[in-house]
Amino acid sequence: MPNGQGNQPVIVIPEDTERRKGKDAQGSNIRAAKVIGDAVRSTLGPRGMDKMLVSGIGDVVITNDGVTILKEMDVEHPGAEMLIEVAETQEDEVGDGTTTAVVFAAELLDEASDLLDKDIHPTIVVSGYSMAAAKAQEFLEDMAENIDIDDEEKLKQIAKTSITGKKAESNIDILSDLAVKAVKQVTEETPGGYRARIGNIDVETKEGGSVDDSSMVDGRVVDKDRVHPGMPKRVEDAKIALINTAMEIQETEADSEISVSSPEELQKFMDHEEEELREMVDNIKKAGANVVFCQKGIDDVAQHFMAQEGILAVRRAKSSDMEKLARATGGTVVTNTDDLSSNDLGKAGLVGERKVSGDEMIFVEECDNPKAVSILARGGTEHIVDEAERSFEDAINVVSEAIESGKIVLGGGASELELAMKISEFADSVGGKEALAVRSFANAVESLTRALAENAGMDPIDTIVDLRSKHEENGKSFGLDVYDSEVKDMTSEGVIEPLTIKTQAVSSGTEAANMIIRVDDVIATEQEEMPAGGAPGGAPGGMPGGMPGEM
Repeated sequence: MPNGQGNQPVIVIPEDTERRKGKDAQGSNIRAAKVIGDAVRSTLGPRGMDKMLVSGIGDVVITNDGVTILKEMDVEHPGAEMLIEVAETQEDEVGDGTTTAVVFAAELLDEASDLLDKDIHPTIVVSGYSMAAAKAQEFLEDMAENIDIDDEEKLKQIAKTSITGKKAESNIDILSDLAVKAVKQVTEETPGGYRARIGNIDVETKEGGSVDDSSMVDGRVVDKDRVHPGMPKRVEDAKIALINTAMEIQETEADSEISVSSPEELQKFMDHEEEELREMVDNIKKAGANVVFCQKGIDDVAQHFMAQEGILAVRRAKSSDMEKLARATGGTVVTNTDDLSSNDLGKAGLVGERKVSGDEMIFVEECDNPKAVSILARGGTEHIVDEAERSFEDAINVVSEAIESGKIVLGGGASELELAMKISEFADSVGGKEALAVRSFANAVESLTRALAENAGMDPIDTIVDLRSKHEENGKSFGLDVYDSEVKDMTSEGVIEPLTIKTQAVSSGTEAANMIIRVDDVIATEQEEMPAGGAPGGAPGGMPGGMPGEM
């Protein structure tokens, strides 16, 4: 091979590939992520603003719930997508604090941008951030206080802290009270501690009335009605059969024909089918059941027989409803009525059909120590009901986290400012350039308190100075009362949060920021053109292959 060929260009990636390298790639990702942080920053805290999200088909959502806002946003830039994943992780792990986690990650990236501009290597920034995050977890553990499952007052304060700032805040007492009751009801003590099985709490929503009309059912609310009008609408001292097979004549698997040569033979065949259905109902009656929930269909003839026996029946109940009915009533789901016995029956003080906002619903109430419950959320409009549901979900999540972890920290920016001060002190003991990254980490933590002050209309500089002065005088419990625009003791104000909300926000926010900082090369290939009449493959106004430019 001639030596001259060694000077020929080597094509590794297609010529139409868009590529960003070094600081250009880092800057693009950081700016995109900061846009996401800025989008939800103004919603942080009780005095945060709401966002109106309008979908392509005109559906409108008005909320200040961080994860709801981010889920509704149509984001294309991969750097921005990574920050949305922070919110989703926070929501999945602890159920609240999504805005805090996203704003924190965005602030870390903002601080990192300044460090990178000073030619500090990304690896050093990541190392400093990781070091600070590990220390932050230790500091938060030291700052935390214990909480007991029987301390209902503090549990309600945790729920109120979560609900404060949402549109359902005017009904905060009823919401927090129901959330605490529901979580305590489904919490079980295990050798490793308490386990709150909040998957067994259902929040049913119905428009009409006010949020104060919301209630918890010591059992289940099933969005179904009776299968036959002749059945009783109300059954006291209910014995409940849970059946997950059809109460119908089973069809043969293979196609078959029945030859009938006379009316008598036809009548005999129909009588036989009727007898099979009668036997199913007799088995239910012999077991002592007066209420039936069937996961599949119930034949019209079987409905008639059960109505005659005074049995209330519901058909086509969801599998999840069947499982939770079993946990609520203590019953057992059976697959064959022949095997049904009195030991399989669940119990409830009352099962009845009620009309709620024009819809019939079945209420299974007064269960003995149910391990599955329902909350019926009410509200005057669809938007209010939806916001009440989100408030319930957040309150349920934070109460369960507090019970399971047994640790709480102060809210109102108090724990964030104390943490920022401790990390700043820690930075003094760190050698090399990592100390700059550790100090930047502390600035990012402090910015959360600053954002609370800004959103409340308070002067952020004066407020931070005042808070720092209080904390230096051993007043680590002082935070922001955003309603009175004053610095107050958060312990006496009852503003507390589960420790895991803070630790998870630090963990997920730092990991996402570090991942974005370490990217120094973005390669995006051109997408194929769509068929004639379709949209082009490249994202309009941005990088090809779905890698748009700045948001």
